[in-house]
Amino acid sequence: MRMKGIILAGGSGTRLHAMTGGANKHLVPVLGRPMVHYPLSLLLASGIAETLVVSSPRDLPFFRELLGDGSRLGARFAYATQDEPRGLAHGLLVGEAFAAGQPVCLALGDNLIDAPSLPATIRGASALAGARVFVHRVPDPRRFAVAELDPEGKVLGLVEKPAQPRSDWAVPGLYLYDATVMRRARDLTPSARGELEITDLNLDYLREGALRASPFPEGALWMDLGTPESLRAAEGLLAARMASAGRRIGCLEEAAWRGGLLSDDALCALADDCDPDLRAHLRALPGRAGR
Repeated sequence: MRMKGIILAGGSGTRLHAMTGGANKHLVPVLGRPMVHYPLSLLLASGIAETLVVSSPRDLPFFRELLGDGSRLGARFAYATQDEPRGLAHGLLVGEAFAAGQPVCLALGDNLIDAPSLPATIRGASALAGARVFVHRVPDPRRFAVAELDPEGKVLGLVEKPAQPRSDWAVPGLYLYDATVMRRARDLTPSARGELEITDLNLDYLREGALRASPFPEGALWMDLGTPESLRAAEGLLAARMASAGRRIGCLEEAAWRGGLLSDDALCALADDCDPDLRAHLRALPGRAGR
């Protein structure tokens, strides 16, 4: 089965209100690229050819204009409206028709994740039975969903933003689900705040022993880009990583090529429309060993 991608790009962005009063926060630039380019580039680098962007009725036209139909990248982008914020699992359900019974990689549009080996892990999950979350150690886990793991890495429990965390393993906004996910999401009961919670969906898998957790690879970068401080920090970290890695993080053209969606010739043709620096970088990629 071929995995499909869903990016949740709604939300009001209240913590970034000075920048998002008239614009969706996922369109805010991060080191010269719209924020949504970062999760989308991860999906493309993972070989995911079909991705659905879910956003509000007001903002969806901006994403259509920004990203198009994906054909120039060897992909297909679709769009769907979440009429009001009703939880991440509800946003996932908006994509039920798009998923069409296939496994899904769900990504939050305001999460910056960079780990060169991660696309191979996502690519290998197309035959996944159950669900997989990723975990990453953080200094203040109270801000996130937190996983409790046994010494072998088995998930013992999940708690959303606990006051007293039982571990420092936070769960980032990247989830891999098998074809049962939409049925499970439909069966969820709204939480006290009236939303379908992604943690409740993951707990449903956990109760059946069908949830796995994988730590991000060593050296992985993960940031929630929800505050002005995190945006400033992200730009410095991204610039340093790109200078040392020889990759353009968040570059959709390079990501599609690395994911096998673009041929060498197609990549070089796309480079003609880029600025001179990026054009030279993209044209040099096919001559390098590996992707």
